[in-house]
Amino acid sequence: MKTGLFCNYENQHQDARRAIFEQATLVKHVESLGFEEAWVTEHHFNELNLSPSILVLIAHLAGLTSTIQLGTAAVLLAFHNPITVAEDIATLDNLCNGRLLFGIAKGGPFPQHNKHFATPTSESRAKTLEAIALIQKLLYETDVSFNGQYYQCDRLTIYPKPLQRQIPVYVASGDDEGIGFAAKHSFSLMGGPPFSLERLKNTVAKYRALNSSGAENLMLARFFYVGKTSDEAVSEALPFIRQFSQKMTANSAQLMQNSANSNQKPFDRTNICFDEDYLIENSIIGDVATCRDKIKKFQHELNLGTLALKPSSFNLQKNLESLTRYNQEVRNYV
Repeated sequence: MKTGLFCNYENQHQDARRAIFEQATLVKHVESLGFEEAWVTEHHFNELNLSPSILVLIAHLAGLTSTIQLGTAAVLLAFHNPITVAEDIATLDNLCNGRLLFGIAKGGPFPQHNKHFATPTSESRAKTLEAIALIQKLLYETDVSFNGQYYQCDRLTIYPKPLQRQIPVYVASGDDEGIGFAAKHSFSLMGGPPFSLERLKNTVAKYRALNSSGAENLMLARFFYVGKTSDEAVSEALPFIRQFSQKMTANSAQLMQNSANSNQKPFDRTNICFDEDYLIENSIIGDVATCRDKIKKFQHELNLGTLALKPSSFNLQKNLESLTRYNQEVRNYV
């Protein structure tokens, strides 16, 4: 199992420059600890998470690092032109010397995204799957012609081509259509912090029923803080968890109301929970022994490819200490 860092670019101090450079400090620190991956999330119109320009941020990290792989977690493809994304991804793979990992998602539950990017929630998944199909052609083929429902091109070749022969693709989805698409193309899977173990097991089982290879590369993101005691860890992580819980509960409630008002397919909350006690329990938060046990359980149930840790203190120095403690007292024992 590889160890990664999950990067949200929190802006708890209301200082954009500080948020960006504190995140860079964490990435450089985990690279020095030997972590294999760092994953950057995409957020829009959010004063708390400053990562709307996800590929720009990864380009910045590429210049600060030399060994750690850099992943998108994830590019919200329904809100981007896939031709531009293909060009950016190919350029970025060259910039980071072939260290790029390409994660994609349809986005949600963030109603403002769909509103301001003029993409109804009902179209997000279809646009995402069509976009990645076009991007894969543009990255590795020449004279590409494509005639989809949403995107078209005629005898198009993009430059540069990626440095990697095949950039690894990760799909964040618990939907049958998304899982089937990932399995068909042997793409890997991603699971976010609010997804329950039961949902993740179900997703992996559906994938493996269709394709016995690929799902072992599952990237699981989890909120994380390892302290000297479990009480200390929970106390340090709780303000972050509480803020996330309140934000996501409000977003999902608005999305469900919008769906009811427009007769759209309702937001699927099956085995997704934003309750703070649930999040604490399903995160890697506690003392050394507790964190070891939680990781072993995820490994046993899911056969993880990567565990991406999301430090959950609002204090940079404490996050650095927690990551160091993980590296010294947890990592080699799981």
